[in-house]
Amino acid sequence: MRTREIGNDTVGRVQVGAIGLGLMTFDQTGTQPRQQLLDTVQAAVDAGVTLFDTADAYGPGDELGQDAQGANERLAIGLLDELGLRERVLLATKGGHVRTDGGGWDVDSSRQHLHEAVDASLERLGVEQLDLWQHHRPDPAVPYEEVVATLKEIHDSGKVKRLGLSNADPEQIRLAHSVLGGALVSVQNQFSPKFRSSAPEIEVCEELGLAFLPWSPLGGLGDAKELAAHHPAFAEVAEARGVSPQQVALAWELAQSPVVIPIPGAKRPSSVTDSAAAADLDLTADELARLDADPEG
Repeated sequence: MRTREIGNDTVGRVQVGAIGLGLMTFDQTGTQPRQQLLDTVQAAVDAGVTLFDTADAYGPGDELGQDAQGANERLAIGLLDELGLRERVLLATKGGHVRTDGGGWDVDSSRQHLHEAVDASLERLGVEQLDLWQHHRPDPAVPYEEVVATLKEIHDSGKVKRLGLSNADPEQIRLAHSVLGGALVSVQNQFSPKFRSSAPEIEVCEELGLAFLPWSPLGGLGDAKELAAHHPAFAEVAEARGVSPQQVALAWELAQSPVVIPIPGAKRPSSVTDSAAAADLDLTADELARLDADPEG
């Protein structure tokens, strides 16, 4: 697979597959057969996928409620260790989102919680330093300047090698970059044929040399299979090329900027193999224009 870069001279540059893997789908809708997930992880690595993305708040809330906190991290590292693939991937995680009773979601970007979240992820993943730790979501109760100051403390502690942001707007990205400098390497926001309003964040990331990691790049848990129905141009290009509309969507996202690294979810080997093939799908200028003109929705 073609590769793209995360990092810089300050914290180290790492080449990862141009298509990553979002692990939220591994258990968000409930427990999946373990062998199926093992096969999916193996298929991903075999296809050249080396960026895996999890979060401390991912997990089957309907099954575990508040105890979902950390479930996906434990599942991810367990699968990688069982296959002996821990050293083959960059495992990124996040903090600042919390699960509540009943499987709901809340945010907590207090200084105390973010420090505790890093320590908990270190313990669950069995490492002394996290390769890439991302602030999950802005907290209305905590000024972003205070969040960024905490992120700097966390990085300076040596517990995190690289920092990322998630769900941040251009002003927040610039603020964080001004304080964190080379410690900040990525931004993870929603971006897909259905949701294109993060285009300004992609531009800022390209300007500042940050990787942009689109989450839900195929439209989310419930919409990925319906991509063709909602976006005719993607279906038409896919049919002409003999590939899936999902591949076309990911290739279109890669074409937005060399800093883009989509992280589609998958919980079956066939899904991750199909997504990975998008890294080698070069769209023509005419095809890109048609896809750009396809309406959101």
